Amino acid sequence: MSDPFYITTAISYPNGPPHIGHAYEAIATDAIARFQRLSGRDVRFQTGTDEHGLKMAQAAAAKAIAPQELADEMANQFIVMCDKLNVSYDRFIRTTEADHHKASQAIWQAMETNGDLYLDKYEGWYSVRDEAYYDEDELIEAEGEGGTKEKLSPQGTPVEWTVEESWFFRLSKYQEPLLKLFNENPGFLKPDSRRNEMIKFVEGGLNDLSISRTSFDWGVKVPGSENHVMYVWVDALTNYLTGLGYPEKTDLYPKYWTEGGDIAHIIGKDIVRFHTIYWPAFLMSANLPLPKQVFGHGFLLNRGQKMSKSVGNVVDPIALADAFGVDQLRYFLLSEVIFGKDGSYSAEMIVTKTNADLANNFGNLAQRSLSMIAKNCDGKVPEAGPKTQAEEQLISDLKACFADMTALMENGEFPIHAAIDLLRERLSATNQYFADQAPWALRKTEPARADTVLYYTAESIRQLAIMLRWVIPESCDKMLDLLSQSADERDFEHIATAIESGLTIPAPSGIFPRLDMPAADGEG
Repeated sequence: MSDPFYITTAISYPNGPPHIGHAYEAIATDAIARFQRLSGRDVRFQTGTDEHGLKMAQAAAAKAIAPQELADEMANQFIVMCDKLNVSYDRFIRTTEADHHKASQAIWQAMETNGDLYLDKYEGWYSVRDEAYYDEDELIEAEGEGGTKEKLSPQGTPVEWTVEESWFFRLSKYQEPLLKLFNENPGFLKPDSRRNEMIKFVEGGLNDLSISRTSFDWGVKVPGSENHVMYVWVDALTNYLTGLGYPEKTDLYPKYWTEGGDIAHIIGKDIVRFHTIYWPAFLMSANLPLPKQVFGHGFLLNRGQKMSKSVGNVVDPIALADAFGVDQLRYFLLSEVIFGKDGSYSAEMIVTKTNADLANNFGNLAQRSLSMIAKNCDGKVPEAGPKTQAEEQLISDLKACFADMTALMENGEFPIHAAIDLLRERLSATNQYFADQAPWALRKTEPARADTVLYYTAESIRQLAIMLRWVIPESCDKMLDLLSQSADERDFEHIATAIESGLTIPAPSGIFPRLDMPAADGEG
């Protein structure tokens, strides 16, 4: 029995509606979670919203509403997005929930008990947009209005000089333990380029970290210092524990965190520092186990440009799903973007990719072959005769494809695009087999041979639909419905159980409609 698998997205900051970048992370993490479930693992998948901090307080003030009202309104939009995109989370966590306040205060007290917190005054640069503190040497200078120079964070966001009383965390104490973590556990942070960045950052020296604020009160109260609220990242990162019941002695917490299960955080590359320096240091201080892996994926670019409200190229993922289909959007993002690197998308790219791979390759194969079975075999899976070299090769290649796909997805790098490429190649090869064998012509001269070709085509479609379920679950389930496969015969372990001859299958119907190219002026 394999270890339990706990996987999380970063929790989204809901000071605005979700955009396609949020959708990409949720879809990619969902795909990994589904792959592990299909492999027979006990999986728990968590996502949610990070609802505290100055940025939320300011956004609420701008709307003249209470922060909680804004949090409720915006969190619901993220829940709607996840449900629309078929994201199979086990818990959607909100940091305004009572159990999360309790967990955040518990880890704070554990760090305090370990002697790692002290009260002092913070003076330094703070980015409200990033909810992050920056040293002077990290800032960049840009030209502002009227030719004035202004300081910006490494992310290009405005910073302001902040002075206030603050609790500090002894981050400097964990410099050597963190370097040991990176050097002795190269799989802890992937891809390697992110790991190298963090090693360089830690080697440059770590300063103690300000972890409370007194200039606003929208956050988790610091135990024993009620005029302080926790720095939003202490609060936010603790969500991964909250969702398992920490600090209570629940069944979930030991199973997925403390007793050796695999823990994977899937996050954007812009928040790697928080997850691989601050978070493990907090956990070390609280004497808690560390996650097995953090993976920092790249940005999703709109026609090659980073999304920005000021540029006006932020796109609603629900609108894209409505325009092109949920599975079409999922397939495009997962197959086109190299996981770990920046990727680009446009409406035209979505249409071209999904028409080629889904409508033409998968859908057309299923429609043609299953229509022949309906017409020529009384709607029943035909009897297979002796296999020729063509069938031997077809089934052998499918078996090798599954083994190769599994090896890729279990190597710690999550090369989702490469795994999908293997499946696309098998779909093309199955199409070629069907065309080469030409069962429509064999029907006139060798009907038994035509039945054999139709049988092995149907069997190939069944196997490929199971292998693709983690990518496009709804469409693959529709495909398996057309093959009369029961709901409990769709995991990876059932790939080796061939389809039954004589099985009655329903009349075929189209699953992947061809998409039309959007109007030239539409972003879609």
